[in-house]
Amino acid sequence: MGTRVMGQRSDKRTKKSVDRRKECQRTLLAQEAARLICDHGIKDFRTAKSKAAWSLGLSDRGALPSNLEIEAALAERNRIFSADRHASLLGRLRSVAVEVMYDLQPFMPCLVGPVLSGNVTEHSTISMHVFADSSESVGVRLDARGIYHQSRLRRHSIRRGKVEAFPGYDFYADDFTVEATVFPERRKGHAPLSPVDGKPMRRARLRDVEQLVNALQ
Repeated sequence: MGTRVMGQRSDKRTKKSVDRRKECQRTLLAQEAARLICDHGIKDFRTAKSKAAWSLGLSDRGALPSNLEIEAALAERNRIFSADRHASLLGRLRSVAVEVMYDLQPFMPCLVGPVLSGNVTEHSTISMHVFADSSESVGVRLDARGIYHQSRLRRHSIRRGKVEAFPGYDFYADDFTVEATVFPERRKGHAPLSPVDGKPMRRARLRDVEQLVNALQ
């Protein structure tokens, strides 16, 4: 009986030790992935994880951090290393977003992504959702405003296990890249899933973004 109890205690200690190592590995990988996103402009979380694992000499088949953990590490990095610069950059990005939203006002633009969450880097783009049953009408509007643009298709998860491609446009505004994805008007109330936490993406209308800009001033 005594030998069995001792063996069980040893197994528990071993499991706790393995769990601590895995947790430490996840933290290191999340921090390194956040650094790569900040320094190299990597936007895809999966790519950032794989590169972080390679950089640290760890297996990318081990205990990888979640996208939410990387997002938290990115926020912490901004807070520690570039608080003042980050606030200034965020203010500029949101101000430019407001200008673009006025240009696209007929299409009920919504700000999404890092510029809305505040978790931006120098490589961040301004991501928007606009709504029109004819995506070409958005291009016509950009032409009318004298904004050079390129058409793009972007894939979004509408629900778990279901991905759809939507048309969109890339263009520049005050040296920042803007990505505007065009959704049918019937999808105004149904946001695609966020790559960070798998929940419906948070969207902000023009008035809400203006309030965010004012709060930073």
